[in-house]
Amino acid sequence: MALFSRRNKRGDSAPMPAGSTGTDAESEAVPDALAPESADPSSEAVAAEASVESVPQVSISVSTFGQPDTARPIGVRRPTATAPAPTETVPGMPDNVVLQAALAALPEQPQNTDIMNVMRQALQGQLYMRAQGDAQALLAEGKGLNLAITTYQDKRFLLVFSGGGPMRVSTAAEGSEAVSAIGQLAHNVFRTAVDSGYDGVYLDHANPGARLILPIALIRKALEEGVPPFELKSLLVAERGDATPLQAAEVLTRTRVWVAGGTDPSGRVGLAEARGADGVRRLEIYSHPLEVIAMGRGDRPLPLTPEQLGKTLASEPGLTGVVLDAAGPWIELDRDALAPVIALGA
Repeated sequence: MALFSRRNKRGDSAPMPAGSTGTDAESEAVPDALAPESADPSSEAVAAEASVESVPQVSISVSTFGQPDTARPIGVRRPTATAPAPTETVPGMPDNVVLQAALAALPEQPQNTDIMNVMRQALQGQLYMRAQGDAQALLAEGKGLNLAITTYQDKRFLLVFSGGGPMRVSTAAEGSEAVSAIGQLAHNVFRTAVDSGYDGVYLDHANPGARLILPIALIRKALEEGVPPFELKSLLVAERGDATPLQAAEVLTRTRVWVAGGTDPSGRVGLAEARGADGVRRLEIYSHPLEVIAMGRGDRPLPLTPEQLGKTLASEPGLTGVVLDAAGPWIELDRDALAPVIALGA
């Protein structure tokens, strides 16, 4: 956990204990002074709640390869491979630039696919919570923290920020001074929201047009179906180097991924691949089932263990490699880099 208070910092990866959020209703209702029009999450909450049912059960194992109609040409409408350049709007508080980009792209009335896109991008990098007082001193004294929340129709939403800029806007709007920013890995922040009994997370609540409520049911499902600490997602948003493909392949030898399952006109199930005019064929694999849904093609996420992925690649020598997280940020891995994975299927 990283605490940002009076320019002091501390780092670890543990989530905030559920008890540290406090149970006193009066002390927890820090953001209640927000005007309703500046914090009204009703339309976003309804849209997000409705989207929970769009996340399918992921329980089918696949060990064979097919060629469905979902195959698409490489390079057609493909998003940028790498994440935006890192920024620190407030020194010492790295912005979650991928999440900020997803929030900025939200339409006036977010649809299910928009919400899923924000949820998938929110699973990596650093997120921030706000607490009353000097959080570092309070924790040193063994005291709990009062995290900033907002309430709406008897529901409580944890306020979460993508960086120092959105938090600064929030505190300025409320006239808050004695506050601390608590920075943690994204999955730990979401785990805090789940374990502490909140009804959801309100991302960048003071940024009209670039804010969204994620309901707790969707957050819980995203954590359960994914593989925290989401090493593949973290690798894809980090700075790339010559070693990045080998690092990604190493992670693939010990963590499950998902493929996009589709059906052809005859009803046969196949796995989506990307194809190039020069004969390149790459199996599409995904770090989380939400990544499949974000493609917007109606494909079903199907899980593959490292051994199953290795068998799939070994049984289809015509595959030249894989493309990981085609909705972006993405990376292509050739068979040479994937040798350790293919060896698992031998």
